[in-house]
Amino acid sequence: MNRQSPGYRWFIFWIIALGYVLVYFHRLCPAVVAVDMMRDLQAGGALIGFLGAAYFYPYALMQLPAGLLSDSWGPRKTITFFFIVAFLGSLLLGMASSVSWAIIGRTLVGFGVAMLFVPAMKILAEWFTKKEFAFMTGILMAMGGIGSLTAATPLALLSAAIGWRMSFVAVGGLTLLLALFVWLFVQDRPDSENDVTLAEKRAEGPDVIGLVEGIRRVVKTPAFWPLAVWFFFDCAVFFSFGGLWGGPYLMHLYGLSRDQAGGILSMLAVGMIIGSPFLSFISSSVFKARKPVIVLSSVLVLIGTAFLAFTPDRIPLLGLYGLCLLLGVFSSAIVVIGFTANKELFPIKIAGTATGLVNLFPFAGGAVFQPILGYTLERYGRVGGDAFTVQGYSGAFTILFICAVIASLSSLFIKETLGRKDEA
Repeated sequence: MNRQSPGYRWFIFWIIALGYVLVYFHRLCPAVVAVDMMRDLQAGGALIGFLGAAYFYPYALMQLPAGLLSDSWGPRKTITFFFIVAFLGSLLLGMASSVSWAIIGRTLVGFGVAMLFVPAMKILAEWFTKKEFAFMTGILMAMGGIGSLTAATPLALLSAAIGWRMSFVAVGGLTLLLALFVWLFVQDRPDSENDVTLAEKRAEGPDVIGLVEGIRRVVKTPAFWPLAVWFFFDCAVFFSFGGLWGGPYLMHLYGLSRDQAGGILSMLAVGMIIGSPFLSFISSSVFKARKPVIVLSSVLVLIGTAFLAFTPDRIPLLGLYGLCLLLGVFSSAIVVIGFTANKELFPIKIAGTATGLVNLFPFAGGAVFQPILGYTLERYGRVGGDAFTVQGYSGAFTILFICAVIASLSSLFIKETLGRKDEA
């Protein structure tokens, strides 16, 4: 394709968007195959919890380095190199002979795919105008929802056909192929000095706020911390249930097959896909505010986790579908409003630094609570030598209920930002 063609930026966007599909697939895939992995790797709930969380620790830690590498090394080189790392991690995960090797593989996957989102934002900022940027970001987030959808029923079907090990090997191959596409076709910025996006950037002037100063200004802003706490506990709920323990829960307490559990968990992805534009519309056009949407979403998540905590084995089948849809919309898609509110707290010159800092917290939540839930499940023992007990799931989900309580309380202290000028 001609790199000077007006459509070339769309070609670049869809390559990056396919990469984001893989990011979300890797993030949520253990939920569907966790039971098989526990059996084959002879691992208990705590170890499988650490395996699931091994993605989130490096992902959180790499958010600020991702910005530095995008600026110094360039998005194209950054994404290519680290997607090769993710390929090696997925390969190792599929071939792991023990849970220790599986954890190492999943850690490498987390390191690799962590370097997609921030470089992607830089590429979009280079190739699209300000007015187009928000729309393109929304499409990218929807592609993440498609990625989580593939981590449910499609992964269950693939695993049934070729096993969970070969499934990870195959996905690793797709990750390597995507890295090759980025290297061959993605260009960091347009060539033409007459391009409208470059003209906009010249008009904005140079970025005069350095990284250290940007970090200092963000962490010293009181309004940043209620959002950060909300991100930590809200995403702890979503990543712990949707990213790992939802699958075993549905199979152990309701006797569902892997495919049936995957079908119910796919509602998490549906909620993400429809929830992002829905909540954006509600925030901008109905409430004309950010805070009420976050508060209402937090309360709905609190209600959902109450059902999980106090009636874990008495939810009707249709209710399980509805519960996963609720979590997909109000615990996952709602982060679009959270990121928007965070961006609006700060001047545009440190918006990237603010985004990188706040993005540490949702993944830290997943990293902390996935193994805590696994440890809690193990404490209550097993039935039939395999499945965790009703009491175990009730205890584990009570922890998620407490997380939802804290998220709801922190949402009350979030500062309204819609219409606020860049005064920080």
